Amino acid sequence: MPDPGRDRVLGAGLRPARTTCAGLRPARTICAGLRLALTTFSVAPVRAGRVDRAAAGVAMALAPVVGAVLGAVLAGAGLGLRWLGAPPLVAGVATVGLGVLLTRGLHVDGLADTADGLGSYRDAAGTLDVMKKPDIGPFGVAAVVLSLLLQAACAAVLLDRAWPAALAGVAAGAAAGRLAVAWACRRGVPAARPGGLGAMVAGTVGWFAAVAGLAFVAVVALPAVPGRAWQGPAAVFVSLAAALLLVRHAVRRIGGVTGDVLGAVVEVGVSIAYLGLALS
Repeated sequence: MPDPGRDRVLGAGLRPARTTCAGLRPARTICAGLRLALTTFSVAPVRAGRVDRAAAGVAMALAPVVGAVLGAVLAGAGLGLRWLGAPPLVAGVATVGLGVLLTRGLHVDGLADTADGLGSYRDAAGTLDVMKKPDIGPFGVAAVVLSLLLQAACAAVLLDRAWPAALAGVAAGAAAGRLAVAWACRRGVPAARPGGLGAMVAGTVGWFAAVAGLAFVAVVALPAVPGRAWQGPAAVFVSLAAALLLVRHAVRRIGGVTGDVLGAVVEVGVSIAYLGLALS
């Protein structure tokens, strides 16, 4: 999830709006937040509407729902390939590849930049400079390759189950990554820079919305592991914990979150959730 200078969807020069949401109808804010969530977390053909912190808060709170819908689409594609006779691993690779395509690769790009930055062991300013560079270093390449390989292998396991479990597993895995973003944007987590996407969304999600998102994803994950209903929610909890450890490390190293860190959080959340759901 790159910073706005590289985010073609949100557009260059994205800054917090100078006007507040006072006097605006809640419905308009929710609609703007939904549009922002769709354009940030998918390639849905929706025009970006009003962009301010109020809309950003709604967008980040709705991220797990958008993730679940995206995961259902991916599960449908993977199950379709299985129905056509594709081996589980082929279906898993295609499913993960489609996920990258439907998110324009923004999250894997954020993972690569974050891995390069944190792996440089520079000070905060130097780390942020590394993360802003367009090239990818060895840490970034390794992080992306390992993450996608793990996701593809686990997706193959999930897609080899009965279709209700496969659908729930892929949907819950995709939702878990976006749930981690909502928690990374909860109140009390600062932005690493005064501008950019991180500054726009940092601290916009309240605790009620964060907990509600966790409950939603846990329910989605209940049917993911046949005969072990507890394992799905447990995988979601572990996934969220791992993502929050990354957020904590980023706050300690660079002072807060950026768009790249949020992209990395998505990929870490999805990878750990898939792994937890695939174990049986």
